[in-house]
Amino acid sequence: MTARRREFLQGAAISLLALGRDAWAAAAEGGRPRLIVILLRGAVDGLNVVIPFADEAYYEARRSIAIGRPGKPDGALTLDHHFALHPALASLMPLWSDRKLAFIHAAGSPDPTRSHFDAQLYLENGTPGESTTRDGWMNRLLLALPGPRGATDAISIGPTLPRILAGRAQVATVPLGPSGVQALPIDHADIGGAFDRLYSGDDALGKSYREGREVRARLVQLLAKERRIADNGAPPPSGFPGQAGRLAQLMRRDPAVRLAAIGLGGWDTHINQGNEKGQLAGHLRPLGQGVAALARELGESWRDTVIVVLSEFGRTVRENGNGGTDHGHGNVVWVLGGALDGGRVYGDWPGLAPARLYQRRDLAVTTDFRSVLAVILDRHMRLSDRQLEAVLPGAPPAPAELAQLIPG
Repeated sequence: MTARRREFLQGAAISLLALGRDAWAAAAEGGRPRLIVILLRGAVDGLNVVIPFADEAYYEARRSIAIGRPGKPDGALTLDHHFALHPALASLMPLWSDRKLAFIHAAGSPDPTRSHFDAQLYLENGTPGESTTRDGWMNRLLLALPGPRGATDAISIGPTLPRILAGRAQVATVPLGPSGVQALPIDHADIGGAFDRLYSGDDALGKSYREGREVRARLVQLLAKERRIADNGAPPPSGFPGQAGRLAQLMRRDPAVRLAAIGLGGWDTHINQGNEKGQLAGHLRPLGQGVAALARELGESWRDTVIVVLSEFGRTVRENGNGGTDHGHGNVVWVLGGALDGGRVYGDWPGLAPARLYQRRDLAVTTDFRSVLAVILDRHMRLSDRQLEAVLPGAPPAPAELAQLIPG
């Protein structure tokens, strides 16, 4: 099946899902709060998303991958006197200016794991350190919401149901299809075979070529295995703007859709992460464009919607020897919404001085990610204290300043 035909059929599937519910969706109560969660699987480097440009230790630790200061060519985009945004996310600046976007820095899980599998599990089940929690916090949220429930009140965008939406409440899965994996020309059988024949001799050049091919094959296999674990089946963000637009159209047409979740992979940047340009920038650009498309295409529904962008953990403060970063701890959480009082970087910033780092290598976590979610569930989704405890058991109280995210 061609990519164009597959894209057409994916769009048609969403349209049919929406059209099939028009008869009763038109009667659904308008203005009900909605929540969209975007999971960045693989651990995005939050320090290069919201850059602490006023912290000199950031530049000392990242000689080749730091983002230039605001005002420099291709430099970061000023948010306030201390923080700036990666230039690849320029599409989000209008939302920042309109105070419909906020960030919570030095946020994350209190659990110290650096395992993608475990950290994603805790992010999705909402009980850090407790692997036996079998359902996801968004499924528990669906059970807590008032009113009758339909089959597509919550939707998962992707080929499989993620843990965050798994549980007793019924959830619809809308598969958009996996994106292809980009390969080098030599990885194609016909081209690789031609080079193999060309350098088949026993001379030094032929031996060097074959050794290089063997090393690359092993490296690709190892990286592919690591990426599969990190991405947990999520596609890269390259196709996200189109997916986001279709999701927004579905939610605009059908007000009964209350919750949605989508996962995007490709954030495990151990090698050649880049700075203003490169691997991370290439992922952030379509992510920002997709989030902006959601806000735009939701239309009047935007005022009743909150979007949260989460990743399982952050990355090391210091770059590694391969021009990348390794598994870390603290990260940045994004929150967007039509009723948000944003335009601010929240959180207790611990700084990047060596003595202030978690285990002397990572950004410390000063805000539990569940505190951010609790404010959204309380003030936006309108849960009672009892319901909130059922959805996020044991979540710590949110810092008072976070309540300002969503005016009462």
